Amino acid sequence: MFTRTQRENDEEGLMDVIMGSGAYRYRVETQWPNIPDNIELGDVSAVAVDRNDRVYLFNRGPNPMIVVDTAGNFIDTWGQKTFGSAHGVYVGPDECIYCTDWGDHTVRRCTPEGKVLMELGVPGQPAPYMSGQPFNRCTHTALSRDLNYLYVTDGYGNAKVHKFTYDGKYVSSWGESGCDAGQFNLPHAICCDRDGWLYVADRENHRIQIFDGNGRYETQINNLHRPGGLCLSDDASPICYVGELGPYLGFNRLAPNLGPRISIMTTEGRLLGRLAGDPPAGNSPGQFLSTHSIAVDSKSDLYVGQVGMNSWPSLFPDTPIPEKICRVRKLTRLDNK
Repeated sequence: MFTRTQRENDEEGLMDVIMGSGAYRYRVETQWPNIPDNIELGDVSAVAVDRNDRVYLFNRGPNPMIVVDTAGNFIDTWGQKTFGSAHGVYVGPDECIYCTDWGDHTVRRCTPEGKVLMELGVPGQPAPYMSGQPFNRCTHTALSRDLNYLYVTDGYGNAKVHKFTYDGKYVSSWGESGCDAGQFNLPHAICCDRDGWLYVADRENHRIQIFDGNGRYETQINNLHRPGGLCLSDDASPICYVGELGPYLGFNRLAPNLGPRISIMTTEGRLLGRLAGDPPAGNSPGQFLSTHSIAVDSKSDLYVGQVGMNSWPSLFPDTPIPEKICRVRKLTRLDNK
């Protein structure tokens, strides 16, 4: 299945940027979001959408959580005195916001208004590197649909998935550094489906591993390139949206068919659609700098968080960072579902 970036006229005669093909075509919203000038948005490490279609932008600026509606209108900001450095955000079936902070090695359960309800880990006190103990630069969190268990990927300074009860009691861990089944090379994101299966973006092993709720390896999805962002649609037969970060080495950073891009697939790994720029990486509409996180709303529109300030020097070492860099993109799915 080939994917292309197209330009087509909309009803007003303006030039829209359209990504994808077939049943998975999206319009890039170039003026999204609409945040007041006095609210600074940093690199959007993580993005999530709640059941009311409020969009949570967990970012590395002075306003760690910025909340907007799907039109991009500003709603709220919080977390200014709470977080070290944003990495993962997730809206659980309990309607709480789970913020995974790799900067201070914690996971916090928050209300949609930002009140901290529970904290896992000790702020500023990482577990020893590769000790297997929680946490050392943890990356993402998921909650089982029955609300019994929390799962945390511990990726940059560990190679583990940790399991906790809902009230934060440690249960178990699995994984170790490596590339065999059940081993990890930077577990970067995690999702839990309705049946309790866990999908782990094993980023530097270029795969998604799938486990049962006790950490037993079941299978994996291959033919990916550095999957960083990961989310599942809330369906009986969910769609898997994967943000592939693509190359970061100088010699192949602009190579085609590697990313940064979004792959849309079944949970068995069958490719349904792919969104990629041409050339692949950049700051223009129809391109991605990094697909570090991804979320989907009730209308199947996509939101992509980008860590552009970090990615630009490695992608374009000889080009100055643009004055205005795209930190988050909205992609509106066209009416061909």
